[in-house]
Amino acid sequence: MQGTSDLFYHHLPAHKLSLPELLKNTSLFEHVPEDWHVIISDIKGSTKAIQEGKHETVNFLATGSIVTVLNFVFKTGMTVPFFFGGDGATFIVPPSVLPALMNLLLRYKENVLLNFGLQLRVGTVPVQQVYNQGHELRISKFNISSSFSIPVVLGTGLNYAERLIKAEDYLFGQLADVAAELDLTGMQCRWDKIGPPENSTEVVTLLVFADNGHEQSAVFSKVFKLLDDIYGEPRQRQPISVAKLKLKTTFNRLRLELRGRVGALNFVELVRTWLTNLYGYIYFYTTPGKNYLNRLVEMSDTLVIDGKINTVISGDDRQRLKLLSALEELEKKGEVKYGIHISNDAVMSCYVRDLEEGHVHFVDGSEGGYTKAAIMLKSKLVSA
Repeated sequence: MQGTSDLFYHHLPAHKLSLPELLKNTSLFEHVPEDWHVIISDIKGSTKAIQEGKHETVNFLATGSIVTVLNFVFKTGMTVPFFFGGDGATFIVPPSVLPALMNLLLRYKENVLLNFGLQLRVGTVPVQQVYNQGHELRISKFNISSSFSIPVVLGTGLNYAERLIKAEDYLFGQLADVAAELDLTGMQCRWDKIGPPENSTEVVTLLVFADNGHEQSAVFSKVFKLLDDIYGEPRQRQPISVAKLKLKTTFNRLRLELRGRVGALNFVELVRTWLTNLYGYIYFYTTPGKNYLNRLVEMSDTLVIDGKINTVISGDDRQRLKLLSALEELEKKGEVKYGIHISNDAVMSCYVRDLEEGHVHFVDGSEGGYTKAAIMLKSKLVSA
């Protein structure tokens, strides 16, 4: 049964004005209802895992937590905001689905440990507590394309919740319903590393934190204006292009998807997935297949605004040096702290409910782009 605030996010309008304009117009942001909750999932020890060459595994498992939540929420008719972070994910959810989602995520946590030997932290913080501690949590929707909108969050509320859940003394919940059954349908990892589009030579993973929370919207607007001026409009800095998409073909590469989705390796499932990939080669030459690939680029999640800017873009070293110079100036003025990682490719894991508009594709810089940029950013925040 739906509560009175359950459809809060569902009913928020998706704004089509430019992102710098949206960020400056704070009247278009609503406070998240006090009875909602923040859920955070995070791979503990992700830095070490990435150093061991498991960056694609970390990304894929972070995607799995999103698939776990979205498959359940989809059946309720609700929508909830979610934020991909490379080595984890954040959700803001109504109280009516909180117990079920926590149970499912704790079940997913068991799967991650059993099948990959990695620890997934899963915790929750009431939005009421966020407000009681003096933090803001305001949200809007930004229309990236005709079929894809993303949540945009202002305030330090999600950062506060993340700090709480990642603290050593946080008490994690225990699985209550042993019968909770995971639904990881649509969880996919079928694209090889994706090189930058034509006329670009590198992939940039960038995190930007506004030093003064009260001026966050103006600072973020300024940063996006910089990106527009240096790299061009969003589609010109999009790191994913149809021309560079290449399906994984070896059994070894498909094993990751199967271990995450169905647990123990099953030869029949492995062959079935390989044959599906083979069919994909044919399908992508058809008109529906080409339409899907174009929508895939449109629906690639290369921008997350969760109280900080998280984005993956493409360009060249000349543009990057201009960007770094501008960010250094903002940092000297005390307006921002930033972290950055440069790589030769992007990596992508996917949630595909259907081949029309029921899919989203989570993008990170290769070699652990978000995680490595976060290490740089955190070192600045600690020393500040």
